[in-house]
Amino acid sequence: MPEALRPAGRKRATVDLLLLCVAVAWGSTYWVAKELVTQDTVLAVLAVRMTLTALALAIIVVMRRKRIAKSEWAIGLVLGLLLSTVFTFETFGIAATSATNAGLIISLTIVITPALETVVGKRKLSRLFYLAAVIAIAGVYFLATGGAAASFNLGDLLILVAAVARAVHVTGMHRLSAGRHIDSLHLTFVQMATCGLVFLALSSVSGVPVGDYVPTMDTSAILQMIYLVVVCTVFPFFIQMWAVRKTSPTRVSLLLGTEPVWAAAIGVTLAGDVLGPVGILGVVLVLAGTMWGQRLELGTPPQARAGVPIAGGADASQDGVEVKDSSM
Repeated sequence: MPEALRPAGRKRATVDLLLLCVAVAWGSTYWVAKELVTQDTVLAVLAVRMTLTALALAIIVVMRRKRIAKSEWAIGLVLGLLLSTVFTFETFGIAATSATNAGLIISLTIVITPALETVVGKRKLSRLFYLAAVIAIAGVYFLATGGAAASFNLGDLLILVAAVARAVHVTGMHRLSAGRHIDSLHLTFVQMATCGLVFLALSSVSGVPVGDYVPTMDTSAILQMIYLVVVCTVFPFFIQMWAVRKTSPTRVSLLLGTEPVWAAAIGVTLAGDVLGPVGILGVVLVLAGTMWGQRLELGTPPQARAGVPIAGGADASQDGVEVKDSSM
């Protein structure tokens, strides 16, 4: 049946399903990354992942035959350096905490970003939003102190720092690209290339060098790396770019905002994370606080917000929704 004749409900169901697949993929990255990295190989893993991602995007950029503007290089470089900071804290944190904790704590970006924007952009948020943020933060406390770990450990702290850094990245992206015509693919490519170069350099002076790490990758590690690059990075980017033109930005953001739900589900079922009653209460509070906060933030006028902050990778504003390309 021609595209124009398909029932509207079927189109929406297809879009929703693909967006949920993206959210599930992002939710799974914390488990996959935890399986892949150790404290000594974090920088090497990031170097390989970011370099492969940049190469994959470079092929698509070349095929489009559209030149990257000087402004896109400049903005992408700055944002790439910020994103490198995010990935560093996030991945070292993942190596030191549970997949469930990592996926839920990083979701605090959803409430941290609008709060940061109130300082930078002098915007106003409802009092209910701050209540949602308090609920989410309380959830993190219960999660970290009542889960598998006896107390808030270093890994949890690193993930929390990553959430703050990611909020800075999202806010910076909005500020630097406001009023400019920025190609989302170009901006993402430059950021990934910058991250690749940063981690290649860092891995040569700390931890296991890339040259020593790559030969040790077995079949399982190779498949996990391909999964992170293709399923969790390249595929989501293009699904978002397509979906935002087929449905509303708000619907895209809310569906992608289910990422922490999948991170918790995968952490408990596949990663084997153990949660006691207090930890379960923490999960419920984090999910309730972040998802409520996101809905309240989406309810603010478009001109008053910096897009929808969704926990994860390189963001590029596209029709009012934050287009990102990875979660870990």
